[in-house]
Amino acid sequence: MEVQKRLSLGLLVAGAGVVLLPLGVVFLTSLQSAEGSPGWTLENYRSAWEKGQFLLAFANSIFVAIAVTLFQLFTSALAGYALARLKFQGKQAILLIILATLVIPFQILVIPIFLVLKAGHLINTYGALILPTAVNGFGIFLMRQFFQGIPIELEEAAMLDGANRWQVIWRVMLPLSRPALVTLSLFTFIGEWNDLFKPLVFTTRPELRTVQLALASFQEQFTNSWSLMMAAVVIATLPIVVIFALGQRQLIRGIATTGIKN
Repeated sequence: MEVQKRLSLGLLVAGAGVVLLPLGVVFLTSLQSAEGSPGWTLENYRSAWEKGQFLLAFANSIFVAIAVTLFQLFTSALAGYALARLKFQGKQAILLIILATLVIPFQILVIPIFLVLKAGHLINTYGALILPTAVNGFGIFLMRQFFQGIPIELEEAAMLDGANRWQVIWRVMLPLSRPALVTLSLFTFIGEWNDLFKPLVFTTRPELRTVQLALASFQEQFTNSWSLMMAAVVIATLPIVVIFALGQRQLIRGIATTGIKN
């Protein structure tokens, strides 16, 4: 048994090393002097921040990521609850359609989405960055699975105390679903923060530029300056690392408990 534990620990350490090695190379490269002289410096970060104009890009990415996350939490919670608890005709067909959307790449739908946004005069607006991903099939399925794991007796007890359906959702189901909500929030926020496709296709205005678009533009301008490029990558990645570190416990709990039935 002790040998198995040591072997498992060794494999985990080796796997962590493989994952962290590229990140370590990026971080160390970002600290190297831009002129190639020996020593370490933080000047690359200040230079990359100013030359890449990341302040506006950060503000746009934060706004879009938070807005999409709130939309998905709202729509996923309501749709997931309906699929988990309510009885209505066509319920299984709707669930199958939602699951089918998980295997359709977003890029395949870009033309019809573009036409819809153009008809609504939403191209080159924040709406073009928010609305296409405001509803997500994965989030709906995740919340449905979690709601099914909550004992129905809790809802029945709340209704016996006089609570209506909305009160049951907001005061009973959602507080108990915190791990799933945090998990969905992390997945959504990280996905929106790292998204390059939507801002690249649906916007052309510089004032709507997001972090990933700013990073891509920065890399085109400073192709020969590896230290500045790596500093820009660290700047763009750091918020995600911090957010994931703060929410990792709830993330693990949400993944572990989703789908478990009582």
